[in-house]
Amino acid sequence: MRAFNVPESGAQPVVSDLPVPEVTDGAVLVRVKSAALNAIDKTLVAGMMAEMMPHLYPLVVGRDAAGVVEAVGAGVDHVAVGDEVIGHVLLAPPIQAGSIAEYALIPAAAVAAKPAGLDFDTAAALPLAGTAALASVDAVEASEDQVVLVVGATGGVGSYAVQLLAARGVTVVATGGAADSDRLTGLGAATVVDHRSGTPVADQVTAAYPGGVDALIDLVASSPDALPLSAVRKGGRVASTLGAADGQVLGAAGLTGSNIMASPLREVIEPLAALAAAGTLKVDITKVFPLEQAADGLAALSAGGTRGKIVIRVTD
Repeated sequence: MRAFNVPESGAQPVVSDLPVPEVTDGAVLVRVKSAALNAIDKTLVAGMMAEMMPHLYPLVVGRDAAGVVEAVGAGVDHVAVGDEVIGHVLLAPPIQAGSIAEYALIPAAAVAAKPAGLDFDTAAALPLAGTAALASVDAVEASEDQVVLVVGATGGVGSYAVQLLAARGVTVVATGGAADSDRLTGLGAATVVDHRSGTPVADQVTAAYPGGVDALIDLVASSPDALPLSAVRKGGRVASTLGAADGQVLGAAGLTGSNIMASPLREVIEPLAALAAAGTLKVDITKVFPLEQAADGLAALSAGGTRGKIVIRVTD
């Protein structure tokens, strides 16, 4: 099979021929139609998690996929050969299996039926980013009539988070560049804060909301001091997807919060897919690359500033 993979530690990823995975107990072999790129992919390609989790090579890139069931392992009864599905290769040691390939072996717990009204590109862009967004929204206990600041709203996770918050009746303040304003308000943001204006985000937010926002979802800060905590009222909540929510720092600011670890299991993927199929959750895909140009897709992701999701179309 053709697969986008890192052939050995320290090497650049390439598209080359690899053996088709053999189906195992509790797993589903999927003939992949489309796969999506996520921030974790550039981290794994760079070997930045090799000391935390052992890596085996060749390492296939990608976690999210949509396709058709080719085979099922023992104990799998919720999908059958020929079914159209959405799945996610869960992050578990050793790291080697991936989704940007003609075939992907995916844990059955992370495989859900694809709604008929959802195309494969759209479906593939849902699992990890959608789950992270939902987990972030739940973590800050967002509810109607609250004001929530989303930092990093233009990316894949942010695009979903803005919509999920707006659907709950939340007033969403989203960060983005000047050119992102119409797009973000179209997704449900009430206010767009220009993070490139030269004025700190927290200052812009408190100018518009003097009492501070009720919660902060931060998708870009990797350290506590990079969080715009002064924009959040005392007693407010903070969620970070990059581990920046330090309990001591938050406590000193009169806030509570948590770091988000998304787990795209079937019971989370299915309702997100249903929302997308119904048209109430927009899947914002910025670019679709063919498999042979997967490296270009990864380069675009690594360059930063990506709007929405990048999808790799593996087969038609």
